Amino acid sequence: MNEHNDVSPERMRQIMGNFCSGITIITADTESGPAGFTCQSFTSLSLDPPLVTFNPALSSTSWPKIKGAGSFCVNVLGIEQQQLSRTFAQSGADKFAGIHYAPSDLGNPILDAALAWIDCTLHAEYDGGDHSIVVGEVKGMHAREEVDPLVFFRGGYATLHSSDAMAG
Repeated sequence: MNEHNDVSPERMRQIMGNFCSGITIITADTESGPAGFTCQSFTSLSLDPPLVTFNPALSSTSWPKIKGAGSFCVNVLGIEQQQLSRTFAQSGADKFAGIHYAPSDLGNPILDAALAWIDCTLHAEYDGGDHSIVVGEVKGMHAREEVDPLVFFRGGYATLHSSDAMAG
């Protein structure tokens, strides 16, 4: 097989890893307490109406709890939050143990020191193969300008300094 025609899951992960993305933690206040998971497949979808989208794996145990809550907060992580990203990527762990957060207007956890947060209600969910395509309607948001982003590139964490992005 020609390597250009190899679209296996392994090759797909390798090639798509060349697309640099931010890291988020999706959180909600659920019937069983706060829930959340690390998610890098997040983006803005529409300005009018204000919509965002992310893609949880069908194997996620956190997404069904968050979906049941009907609303969620997208916490965009800053450069100092690598460990937080790792914690929320674990399955079955008490992810909120020792984590400081405040409730949003919708009651969703806003993680302390997040670079930005976007509070949403569940607008729609679609089939996306081994993931779901979730659309949220933005109800509130805030960003901190003094924090640099945490990014993911080629299977690992990377940094992008705002001053570097502005030069050139």
